[in-house]
Order: sequence, then C-alpha cells, then structure tokens
Amino acid sequence: MEFSCLQDNLSKGLANVSRAVAQRAPLPITQNVLIETEDSKIKITATNLEIAISTWISGTVSETGSLTIPARMFTDFINSLPSGEQVEIKKIKDKASVEIKCNSYKGRISGTDSEEFPPIPEATEDPPISVSAASLKKSLRRVALVAATDDSRPVLMGVKIEIAENNITFAAADGFRLAVDKVETFDSPDVKSSAIVPGKTMLEVERLIDESSKENIQIAITDSSNQILFIMDNVQVVSQLIQGQFPDYEKLIPNSSTTQTYVDRKKFLESVRAASIFARDGSGIIKLVIDNGSKKISVLSNAEEIGDLENDIDADIHGEESKVAFNSRFLQDVVSALDADIIRLDTSSPSSPGVFTEKSDGDAGGSTTYRHVIMPMFVQW
Repeated sequence: MEFSCLQDNLSKGLANVSRAVAQRAPLPITQNVLIETEDSKIKITATNLEIAISTWISGTVSETGSLTIPARMFTDFINSLPSGEQVEIKKIKDKASVEIKCNSYKGRISGTDSEEFPPIPEATEDPPISVSAASLKKSLRRVALVAATDDSRPVLMGVKIEIAENNITFAAADGFRLAVDKVETFDSPDVKSSAIVPGKTMLEVERLIDESSKENIQIAITDSSNQILFIMDNVQVVSQLIQGQFPDYEKLIPNSSTTQTYVDRKKFLESVRAASIFARDGSGIIKLVIDNGSKKISVLSNAEEIGDLENDIDADIHGEESKVAFNSRFLQDVVSALDADIIRLDTSSPSSPGVFTEKSDGDAGGSTTYRHVIMPMFVQW
C-alpha cells in the first residue's frame, strides 16, 4: 500500500470517521482506523461495532493495499502536519506498519493486518430510498435531539423511522417530549419499512451531511433488517438497529386544543433564552401566561431569593386564556429547532401538553409536517 494526498483531505477524512472509533473496546482493533487504497481513492473506516463510518478522499495511489492504524496517534500526527502539503504514506514491506512523510517530517506507526478488522455490511440488494440532503439534515436536527440518553427504556434512545407512500417519518421521544417530522422521498420503489435507529447514529448522520450537496442521500435497511445504511457524497454510515416496540406516538399528540397562539419565533426565542438564565438558578421552569384579552403571551421565570423575570410578547391568540409551564431547556430546544417566522403553540390546561408547530405562508393553521410535544411542569399559579 502506497499513496499520497493533501494533509487537509486526510485530516478531514479522519475527522469524519473519528466518532465511530471505539473508546473502551473489548476488541482492541476497533480503536484503529482501516486504510484501504482503491483506484484513485483512499478509503478510511472506523467502527465501534454499533456504528461504522467510511469516507473516501482523493489522492494518488501508487500501490493498492490495506492496513489498520491506531486512530488517536495517526489522527493527532496528521493534524499536526502543515496544511496544504502533500502527505506520503507507504506500508513497510513485510511489516504491519506505515511510513509517513510530509516535508521534513518522517514518522512510522505500527498497525494491525486489515483481515482482523470487523467486516462492514454492504448495501442491501433492494433499491434504497432517496432523500434530499438538506431536508434530511433539517429533519434530523429537529428530531434526534429528543431521543433519550439514559438506558432505562432502550427503545427511547432511538429514532423511529417509517417509510411509506414516498415519505419517511422520523419520531423520537424521551418520556417528557416528542418530536415528529416527515420528509419526501424521491425515485423510490413502493417500499414500506420501519426501524428504530440509535439517536447517536442520527446525530452523526446529521453532522456528516453537507446540506449544500445537490446529491440525494440513499437510505437502505440490510436484508437481515438489523442494520441501516446512509450513503452520502464520499461518506457511508452503517448502524445497528434497536430492537423493541416503539410507543404509538400518534396517540401522544393531542388532536384538539382550547387555545391557539401564534407568536414571532425570534422574539419568543429571545425571551425564552433570557428567562432560562433565571430558571437555571431556580427550578428550571418557565411559565407562560397567554391572555386573549391583551393579545400577549407573558414569559415568566424566577430564581428563588435571587430574582425573577417577566416579558410580554405580542401574539395572535385564538380561544381561551391559558397558563402552562415547561422545562426551560426543553422549551428552548423546540423554539431553536423551529425555522418559520411565526410558530404556533396549542394549549388546553396547565396539566395538558403543549404542541408546537410552524405556521406556513398562507396557512391559517399550523404545519403538520413537524410537530413537537412537551409535557407540562406542575407549578403553583
């Protein structure tokens, strides 16, 4: 194996796969990255046995071959080399090690034969579904943050995906909130499928997507239905699926409300961020008082024995007066995730969940594509 490439390209490729490198590994080789040369491309792969990320970078290949190299040392050394310079890497004959040259630098790193590296699944024989990069990145950004991080209920640590009728629906919940979004698929056969993908995988996919790319992203579930593949420009992610029964999330979304509030997202987000400062040193709660008479929504928080905050925002309110309190972080997360200039909040009572959606241009109601539900906090009013 012998090749050369730009330091910047190699550094970016290693960064792409870095989060799939095992940190505490029962299988030591998973702390290595697999380097393979094929035609004019260099393929870099890392896996922790739950997720595998492969990326391809351009370069000049003098001799094909493969080897695994300790990820941390290799990455740190490559990142220390001067930007814009050529890096030459050559496998030392009859040894599992490589020689690395760049300008006056000359390093040697011992590795392990590639045959010991865990096999990475290939794409399924069935045609994968196709979705735009920008749409998928936006959807994952708004849904994956809701997936649970504790393992008390493993299925909630994942994002449920459902493929049907030329759409793919993403849903995540952690017991306190729920987010659902739908993305249109293209050039897809009449596929019906569902799976639960680890939330960490979805966050990695979102990180790796280049939303400016004009190429669609391919998504496929392997024939054994226990792994999912995301195929992007020069990057491929393979992940294990979570087994289990995901909650029927549609039953968790209220289908009616007594109060519908339309508010400027930017002004509301500014107010929520300010209120979160006081909530942080208090109970972590933000109260909302929605007054149809004054057509204002009051945002309140307090830090006991330190201070409190109240801010009134003009709003378009329909229905009854309403009071509800939310966890400050959850409220800030959902308002940050929304993109529309005007957002809609549906409420009914202090003990009922709030439903956040976006108001589309020319739409009298809220958009049903993205729905975010937050359970209320019980407080004294």
